[in-house]
Amino acid sequence: MLQEIAEQPTVLERTINGERQKIEKLGAFLREREIDLIVLVARGSSDNASLFGRYLLEVTTGIPVSLSAPSVVTLYGAKINLSRALVVGVSQSGEGTDINAVLQSAKDSGAFTLGITNEADSSMAKIADETLLIHAGRERSVAATKTYTGQMLHFYLLASILGDRKIDFERIPEYTQQALSLTPQVETLVERYVFMENCVVVGRGMNYGNSYELALKLMETCYVVAERFSSADFFHGPLAIVERRFPVIMFAPSGVTKKSSVDLLNNLRDLHADCLAITNDAEIAAMSPKGLMLPAGIDEFLTPIPFIVPAQLFAAYLSAAKGLDPDAPRSLSKVTKTV
Repeated sequence: MLQEIAEQPTVLERTINGERQKIEKLGAFLREREIDLIVLVARGSSDNASLFGRYLLEVTTGIPVSLSAPSVVTLYGAKINLSRALVVGVSQSGEGTDINAVLQSAKDSGAFTLGITNEADSSMAKIADETLLIHAGRERSVAATKTYTGQMLHFYLLASILGDRKIDFERIPEYTQQALSLTPQVETLVERYVFMENCVVVGRGMNYGNSYELALKLMETCYVVAERFSSADFFHGPLAIVERRFPVIMFAPSGVTKKSSVDLLNNLRDLHADCLAITNDAEIAAMSPKGLMLPAGIDEFLTPIPFIVPAQLFAAYLSAAKGLDPDAPRSLSKVTKTV
């Protein structure tokens, strides 16, 4: 897991270079097709990447984006009219049974289908009208790291061809490399959390998907019961679970979500919670008992990938500190097939 976390800047750079021409041609085609709905189909970490993709695509393109509920098709047999939709299947392996069933159903209903996967010869790649590849090489760790950020990167590429906003995604590999410089700090920090059994992970907007992803990583590699919330939703009831020394981990960049992060930190301080902020904002870092500080110059739209890197490191090192093996979580396998 640690090795694959460290590979991410190279994987991201390789993916940009490898898919650049394909994405440009795809953009010209999709603009002519007049897409008025985007549906994202995924499970697990891929679903968390898609949650990020929903925010990014809706904000940058103005096109409504829906996260598919695969059971609507696989269990209830619903026939959905998707003739003016772009349906995107997202899967590391490309072998998710229910994801591919939804993708095939959407294709049969007239949708243009797109696969985002790490496996060029996968079932997903055979079903989809077009496939965007993550150039990650084999991912050996059960916990997805480099394929998660590779999927997120492809949403940046999609946003760049479907929307009018300039997104400087080519800087993401550099920012990701900078995030890796926090490795020694994270390794030391986890000793504080060795006995953590429960926590809350908070993120909002572009980093909301990261709150789900870190919570998943903590559950699958550290066996920590981790709940995840938007900082806005957290005030609507869940704040009541927080007491003295309760761990709260926050993705808190500078930008439009800063005010809600500051408001939450003020409440957590009054409750004497144990808060760890992953941030690039000096004020937020100063307010939080513990912080992992990234470069201040990273635009909020570009923070999700570099911000998840110290979170991945946190999960990997905490697992080891607890005497566990993050590469072999109990009861789990690399490819999960559900219907």
